Amino acid sequence: MELRQLRYFVRIVELGSMSRAALDLDMVQSALSQQVSRLESELSTRLLQRTPRGVVPTEAGVAFFREAQLTLRHAEQAVRSAQQARLSGSVSVGLAPTTAAMLGLPLMQAMRERYPDVRLHMVGGMSGHLTDMLNARALDMAVLFDSRLHGVQTRPGGRRWQVHPLIEEELFLIRKRGPQTEALAPQMALADLAGEPLILPTGLHGLRSTLDTAFAQARVTPRLVLEVDSLSMVMAAVDAGLGSTLQPWAAMGRFADAADRFEWSRITDKEALRTNLLCSLSEDELSPAALAARVVLIDSMRQLVRGGTWPGAALIHHET
Repeated sequence: MELRQLRYFVRIVELGSMSRAALDLDMVQSALSQQVSRLESELSTRLLQRTPRGVVPTEAGVAFFREAQLTLRHAEQAVRSAQQARLSGSVSVGLAPTTAAMLGLPLMQAMRERYPDVRLHMVGGMSGHLTDMLNARALDMAVLFDSRLHGVQTRPGGRRWQVHPLIEEELFLIRKRGPQTEALAPQMALADLAGEPLILPTGLHGLRSTLDTAFAQARVTPRLVLEVDSLSMVMAAVDAGLGSTLQPWAAMGRFADAADRFEWSRITDKEALRTNLLCSLSEDELSPAALAARVVLIDSMRQLVRGGTWPGAALIHHET
């Protein structure tokens, strides 16, 4: 029996629904059902029964629910006691500008609250630069987007990474708002952009990798007018009317008056999604402070998405 199984069972009972619990726990429903079945097999008794309105605990399940809650409270107290030992050390985290706009401050605040003695070193940069820093061991972890990294655990030269997909972001065509331009449709396909003057990063960066793949699938050759490896300069060029760009919604997050400056349209191609990958050194290379920071980063990102403060982003649900 594992603590996570107790957490799963308690949450199912609290919500009265297997599907709602799976969503809340960031799991697929089949994986959650499998964990409950394993728990029931180990206890040799049925804990839950299905009804037209959801699931309810059996008599044995009610008794087990009370004890499981108590056990989880004791476990949480044990965690708090361990944290009060004042974990210290340092950890370096790399974030691309769009990610930093959404995650940077919440991550710093969460680390200050949970691990005040850990010195956090935050690095902002394009994903290609962050990749080089991670390979050089100048970073403990970074949020990267290169679709070629999806599922990769070993980097060239035998350098191992832990790669954990976290969220998917929709991409938007963003251009300067003006009376001389025809209003954009709420959504459009890449095939509609054949003549659109685009300002994009170079092929060294993760977003460009994603876009190149999406354009190839759509059999469209983009009309590039500028290649710029700086988000602030990309958005300044768009604001000046030099062209449009393809970015996640977070690219506009730094503009309080984004709705007055820009107009945007969601790209509907299924390949036009940017996957946020938490890439870190292998666990045997990470310090206790870095391991703790990785958990805080994941928690912070999930809270932002669930709270609706990261528009266009969706959590990637995992099997376990």
